[in-house]
Amino acid sequence: MSRELIVSPSPHIKVSDGTASIMLDVIIALSFSIGLAVFQFGPRAAILSAVSVGACVGFEYLYRRLMNKPNSIGDLSAVVTGMLIVMCLPASAPYWMPVVGAFFAIVIVKQLFGGIGKNFMNPALAARAFLFSWPVAMTTWPRVGVSVPLWDMADAVTAPTPLASLKAGVLPADQLQDMFWGHIGGSMGEVSVIMLLVGGFYLWVRGVITLRIPLSFMATVAVLTFAFPPEGVDALSFMAYHLMSGGLVMGAIFMATDYSTSPVTPRGQLLFGIGCGLLTVFIRYFGSLPEGVCYSILIMNACAWLLDKAGKPRRFGSKRANNRGGIGL
Repeated sequence: MSRELIVSPSPHIKVSDGTASIMLDVIIALSFSIGLAVFQFGPRAAILSAVSVGACVGFEYLYRRLMNKPNSIGDLSAVVTGMLIVMCLPASAPYWMPVVGAFFAIVIVKQLFGGIGKNFMNPALAARAFLFSWPVAMTTWPRVGVSVPLWDMADAVTAPTPLASLKAGVLPADQLQDMFWGHIGGSMGEVSVIMLLVGGFYLWVRGVITLRIPLSFMATVAVLTFAFPPEGVDALSFMAYHLMSGGLVMGAIFMATDYSTSPVTPRGQLLFGIGCGLLTVFIRYFGSLPEGVCYSILIMNACAWLLDKAGKPRRFGSKRANNRGGIGL
């Protein structure tokens, strides 16, 4: 009797867990940061989160219904995308922004390429890059501890982010412990390093992620910023501020580790993380924007297949190279 081997899109797992259980773990991990954002910025952060998640789930359901495809909202991936999108937004963002981001992430980046596991770039990061078409709304950072108004944003109290100071070659006025605990301005998922680390630790304990990409990503940023600080600035402090500023921790833990858009080989994952770190520092140092995490991960997403090819383990007994120009890995 013949048997067919059916290979489904990633994520590929060896245990009885399914995609929904993995996504549920990610939802739990993201809830720490979003919960703190609601506490720090007020109920507007909760409404933005609900709008973002609802829009992602709604667009996925409607698209697959219109295309006569099986319903996929039960795998919870759309919920994760909605949470990641809102974590990339300031709490002062207008309510229509997560809706536009959800449409771009779910319909354009995810579903038009075939759905979960078939997209070549992270949907939430692609949505963030697209939403920078409205730069003022994306870079208006409300001050932590002051509840953001539900409707009239003219009364919102804004504050600069540490990355703006680092871009100018000086250390921020914010203390490192404030950045660690979440007492600074920024996007809702960037303000607290501790909550991001708690979520990442939970995912690592649950076996959802490995530490190759996050550690190689952040270690590369640490080495480069320590080796090349601005003149007259303490190298260790400059490195610490870069590690805790912006979306580095969030991107390294929750974005760069996306199954569908990152390498699967151990060597490829290390190369992926190093590449993300190199591009992040390059953009932060020489780009017009103070942050480079989003674009570095998107660029490396396009290289994931090549890194997997380069990181493929050599078969036992095969030659590493030949004289005809071939590459044996």
